[in-house]
Amino acid sequence: MARWDPDARGRLVKAAMELFQERGYGRTTVEGIAARAGLTERTFFRYFTDKREVLFSGSKDLEKTLVDTIANAPEDAAPFDVVAEAFEAAGADLQALRDFSHVRARHALVVGHAELRERELIKFASLVAAATRALHARGVSEPAASLAAEAGLAVFKVGFERWVRGKKPQDLAAHIRAAKDALKAIAAPTATAPSTVRTARALKRDSSTNAKSKR
Repeated sequence: MARWDPDARGRLVKAAMELFQERGYGRTTVEGIAARAGLTERTFFRYFTDKREVLFSGSKDLEKTLVDTIANAPEDAAPFDVVAEAFEAAGADLQALRDFSHVRARHALVVGHAELRERELIKFASLVAAATRALHARGVSEPAASLAAEAGLAVFKVGFERWVRGKKPQDLAAHIRAAKDALKAIAAPTATAPSTVRTARALKRDSSTNAKSKR
């Protein structure tokens, strides 16, 4: 067998996903993954530390897209808009690189296993940390940088959940944009809020006055 096999990483990922679905995550071994891919265990460990990491092989690529997009954003763009657009770009890359059935199967595995959910949280924390550093490099101070990065991740997660749970594959980036718009609408002050408060107070006073007059 040749020392360097063409697309060894891709073959290992494909083999792992097949076995996870056929045998279950717990019963799948590194030996089995390597054999299914037609490679050696030594080759497997050249790319991954364990079978869990196969499911997170694209994390660094997403992080790079995130950081590069933040770095190249217009100077006058608001921190949250910058981060939200960066997560949107990362989502577009994810959709372009992975078949929807693969993403859905991976999501089911992560949701169904505690150790994978823990690893997913570590991945998300790394993305937030990278986004925060990238915002610092743009001159965004704290706590604005951390808050914008966390909000961006929240938008990504909501958009991803709506996308992956949909009956038909649609545009992930569009779901992320919709989540961004929803968050901005929630956070934005409303013109009717003060008048609504005043109306409520007036109704309370009227009610109190009527109650006293009946005594």
